Amino acid sequence: PRLPAMAARIPEQIALASPLGSAKLATKRPYKTVTFTELELITSSIAAGFQQMGVRPGMRIVLLVRFGADFIALVFALLKIGAVIVLVDPGMGRKNLLRCLQATDPDGFVAIPIAHCIRRMFSSRFPRAKLNVTVGPTFGILPTPTLKQLLGTPPSSFEPPPTAQDSEAAIIFTTGSTGPPKGVLYTHRTFNSQVDAIAQHYGIRPGGKDLSGFPLFGLFNAVMGTTTVIPDMDPTRPADVDPPKLLDAIDQWKINQAFGSPALWTAVGRYAADHKRKVPSLKLVLSSGAPVPARVLESMRQLLPADAQMHTPYGATESLPIASIESNEILTELAVKTQQGAGTCVGRKVFCSQ
Repeated sequence: PRLPAMAARIPEQIALASPLGSAKLATKRPYKTVTFTELELITSSIAAGFQQMGVRPGMRIVLLVRFGADFIALVFALLKIGAVIVLVDPGMGRKNLLRCLQATDPDGFVAIPIAHCIRRMFSSRFPRAKLNVTVGPTFGILPTPTLKQLLGTPPSSFEPPPTAQDSEAAIIFTTGSTGPPKGVLYTHRTFNSQVDAIAQHYGIRPGGKDLSGFPLFGLFNAVMGTTTVIPDMDPTRPADVDPPKLLDAIDQWKINQAFGSPALWTAVGRYAADHKRKVPSLKLVLSSGAPVPARVLESMRQLLPADAQMHTPYGATESLPIASIESNEILTELAVKTQQGAGTCVGRKVFCSQ
């Protein structure tokens, strides 16, 4: 119910902005935008389409779609109908990817064409996967309906099912960076609690603009009333980001908050230092997924305005944030201790985490 509430509260605010065409330095880039009202209607249309094809509450649906507006709309549509979304990090490798997906015994796949081709090659591993949607062209051989066809379903035909807070909402697989990838069960309560913890701890209020270098945060934004500006990057390869594209987007949209991995901010901070770039609108930066070196915090502080904050939230996939610390405290008090072998300080407990 949180997305409809936001649509009613801030109907004309932009919810999603996706870059179009190729970036050109020193010029404003065109974006395709979706308001909160439009996002609510789009997700209801998709949800109604899923219901008409037979997707029911509790069914497990694998989502293999690149991060962007379609990804966000599909996640909310599946949540609306009570399906259990299976999300994996493609960076875990084909062997792990297939093993993880097989373990969930999915009822269907919502995927881009190449993912459906791979699914068909290994169809014996997914005997129950009968409810499939193609996001993109079918080439006459891939499953229908397509996302475009689902979008043609009248949003008024969506029938919200009863969904309890402790109902399963998603199975999210870890990257496997610290061992074999593991599936983490999210309930609707888990999602809502994480959104509340992040919004309260970092003072996030409706009306902000976020450059989302981390897909999960792009989902949180929609229910926090924050505009999600999709960065022109591959979120599975943050170290390969082209920093001018992100910095130009921050300037064009007057972005006030951004979430990215240490690898992303390493590249952005280094480029900004070399080219003397500043981002006066950016007041909140979050970075997690790995320890953030002091040198990265230092380079980012040179790029940010003096009153900005850069936090390094800490936590597992299913319980972010457990703790958090601001960059100035690290740089003025703790960086030396880390260099002396004391380890990495992850901060203080976030007051609403349990």
